[in-house]
Amino acid sequence: PQGTGTTRPGALICVVAEEEAEVLSDELREEDSVLVLHEHNFDRALSEHRLLLVEFYAPWCGHCQRLAPTFARAATVLRNESSPARLGKVDATAQTALANEFGITAYPTLKLFRDGNRTHPLAYTGRAAGIVRWMQRRASPSATLLQDAATAAAFVSSQDLVVVGFFKDLEGEAAQVFYEVASELVDVPFGVAKAAELFQAYGLSADTVCLFKKFDEGRTDFPVDPARGLDAAELTRLLRVHSLELVMEFTNETSDEIFSAKIPHHMLLFLNKSSSAQLALQDGFQAAASAFRGEVLFVVVDVTGFGADVLPFFGLTPADAPTLRLVKMENNRKYRMDQDTFSDTAIRTFIQAVLDGKVKPHLMSAEPPEDWDTRPVKVLVGKTFEQVAFDETKNVFVKFYAPWCSHCQAMAAAWEELGERYKDHEDIVIAELDSTANELENITINGFPTLHYFPAGPGRKMVEYKSARDVETFSKFLENGGTLPEEPPAVSETEIPGVLTTSPDTPPSERKNREEKTLVTLFPG
Repeated sequence: PQGTGTTRPGALICVVAEEEAEVLSDELREEDSVLVLHEHNFDRALSEHRLLLVEFYAPWCGHCQRLAPTFARAATVLRNESSPARLGKVDATAQTALANEFGITAYPTLKLFRDGNRTHPLAYTGRAAGIVRWMQRRASPSATLLQDAATAAAFVSSQDLVVVGFFKDLEGEAAQVFYEVASELVDVPFGVAKAAELFQAYGLSADTVCLFKKFDEGRTDFPVDPARGLDAAELTRLLRVHSLELVMEFTNETSDEIFSAKIPHHMLLFLNKSSSAQLALQDGFQAAASAFRGEVLFVVVDVTGFGADVLPFFGLTPADAPTLRLVKMENNRKYRMDQDTFSDTAIRTFIQAVLDGKVKPHLMSAEPPEDWDTRPVKVLVGKTFEQVAFDETKNVFVKFYAPWCSHCQAMAAAWEELGERYKDHEDIVIAELDSTANELENITINGFPTLHYFPAGPGRKMVEYKSARDVETFSKFLENGGTLPEEPPAVSETEIPGVLTTSPDTPPSERKNREEKTLVTLFPG
């Protein structure tokens, strides 16, 4: 009867049949120009589109949700220009067969499928904003063929940075590596030349990759080794390094370039650009830079401009300018140049001493609160850490945290309760240290919170705690002398500045916390 909410059996069978037919169909459907893919239409999508970039996502994943609008815009641009490159998406939580086939372990994961081949997809690890250019470069020849001197000259002068590969055999192995690199470095135009007149015009006699730039030295050559040929990874690194200005200014526009260059050390000149006397210090800084190209990146930081935000990570204020710091990017160790002179000789001498291991890192330390050792949870700082953590008469359990870390905030109450529980134990100390304001010489903290146990006795031992973060488990650990009975390890979360991942196994109850905060920290402390 109408209005009762019942459905006739025949109609129900029909509806189910229609739903099954839709699921099993190989029809290609679009949402905002993005192909909606599943196991039944995946092969068809590969066969119809020569270049297909597929996002494997989870509906609950915050990173996927943030990517969605940019991904859809990129898909629309490619579709509207009738490019052979298209974008697609797979709900990996529903299409588990596809997720397993392609080894999806985190969301979102982007893979490029070429020429219908589903066995060797290429991972996309660039920025979301770069998807269109990356796909466009792969959809057309990655390097422009330069046939004569006039064409080459026009190409070389067309941009601030261009790369030209001079190869006597454009089908040879070295040229193929060059094309591969060109497909990845989409921010720079690539050209290729084989004509003898062009080799002569640019003073070359053998295969060479040339980087032309409208700054610094103007041109850098990378000859192809006749025995080893070209290595894609090494050529990519060299082009990235030499594409940067010898001295960079740290700005909103250059920060991505600075960090993606993968140069192991950064030498920073902090100055106030409104002071002409401080601006003059750049001359010595510039003169010292060329000796360390590729090993040390020289960066000027305006303490009253964009650079003001990074000052706390060095324990600096604008009044400390001018000053110099060298940062070892691998572990964020910072080295302070104490000399009063900013001459190129003094700077070169200081940097070489750091590289030779002759200079100790400059370690930040906050001042200890007056009541730091009377609270149930002892408040440690850099200058008090050693005497407390390595007291041979105490078992010391330390939480290394960051004030902004949501996971640290979530376990704060449990840590305070643990402190209350053990405040009267003579040989157990519960403590915490703010790792954004304090640095330790021999302990590097890579994520928050990190928990370390320092047992009593000689030997400066340290045990990392990796189990559940609740009071009862903490207590078991302490009562058992810094170990736990053999049990399956608990899933724990750690926030790493700038790197937040979500795995398919993350319990739903924990997903919101993990997705709440995406923090990109420059020069994390």
